[in-house]
Amino acid sequence: MDDEPWPGVVEVQFTDAAGRRWSLFDKAPIFAAMGELGPDTPYPVEVTVACTIAQGHGLAGDDEFVTVSTSVHGVTTPNGLEEFTVRRDQLIR
Repeated sequence: MDDEPWPGVVEVQFTDAAGRRWSLFDKAPIFAAMGELGPDTPYPVEVTVACTIAQGHGLAGDDEFVTVSTSVHGVTTPNGLEEFTVRRDQLIR
């Protein structure tokens, strides 16, 4: 999105379990701690978003969907949403 202020701000998009596309905006290190995102990076690029399992929405054995919170680093959508239901296979450890 922008290289000012430093470090630059990026937009990350993902699709939830219902097929809705969401955007998250924050400084590049929030999504790529090793400095992989910069002005010369060829976008789009795959990144990760830190999240936790939302309270009351644990990972039961066969659950296909999981509700997560991106509040770990204060990351939200522009209108303040921080909980999303995603496919279990979208999660990594």
